Amino acid sequence: MQHTEYFWETEDNVKLFGQEWKPEGKIKGAIALVHGLGEHSGRYEYVASTLAAKGYSLTAFDLRGHGKSEGKRGHSPSYAALMADITQNINLAKDHFQDTPVFLYGHSLGGNLTLYYCLTQNPGLSGAIVTAPGLGTAAPVPAVKLALGKVLYNLLPATQMENGLDRSGLSRDPEVERKYAADPLVHSKISARWALDLINNGSYIVDHASEFPLPLLLMQGTADRVVNPALTKTFANAAPLSKITYKEWEGFYHELHNEPEKEKVLKFMTDWLDQELK
Repeated sequence: MQHTEYFWETEDNVKLFGQEWKPEGKIKGAIALVHGLGEHSGRYEYVASTLAAKGYSLTAFDLRGHGKSEGKRGHSPSYAALMADITQNINLAKDHFQDTPVFLYGHSLGGNLTLYYCLTQNPGLSGAIVTAPGLGTAAPVPAVKLALGKVLYNLLPATQMENGLDRSGLSRDPEVERKYAADPLVHSKISARWALDLINNGSYIVDHASEFPLPLLLMQGTADRVVNPALTKTFANAAPLSKITYKEWEGFYHELHNEPEKEKVLKFMTDWLDQELK
């Protein structure tokens, strides 16, 4: 597997960190990654190595306000800015692997962004993979926190709040939580604007599930305590049957790719990719 790192600049002059993993041999498909809230693309190296072994590249970047990218931690000025960032990452994958099918892959917050992107940006993609999308929080957002967020949304949109992520709910493998807690690139912040945009666009995604335009592999752990598994299922039930493959993993936590049975999860993913390419 070959690995490269680089930086690129957004339309609004924010420097973002990118990296790419690719197989040594022939590439069957290119995958563009959107990671989750508070984390970074470097946490997907194992996923990348598994994909590379099956002939797939992974082109990733750290979202603005995350990892090695610039920006106030956990803040984005708008979903439009995030959509432009994702487009640029996809374009990098297309440029690097010309005439190769490209798929968008998002986890958690990245799952929300991926679904929203596919619904609103008319992307020229071969399909999408989404795991544990952030369509709603596992526990209701406290009314006081929600009211404060609404006040700050326009007055002080970059005001940081704790994201409330339950680290013990990431994986049933305790080593995952230990590494997450010790990772200097991980943070626990989200801005008032991004938090409300995430909530509001989660509702938009569920309401427009029947319009989903691409082949989609959607996977969810039933014991997820970070996002709301019921909303994932609601989306799956409303999405076009001809487009969606929905897989529930019984008893699994939030990060399906970091569960003790991660090899089974990633095999399901690469089998789906292989089937789509046929």
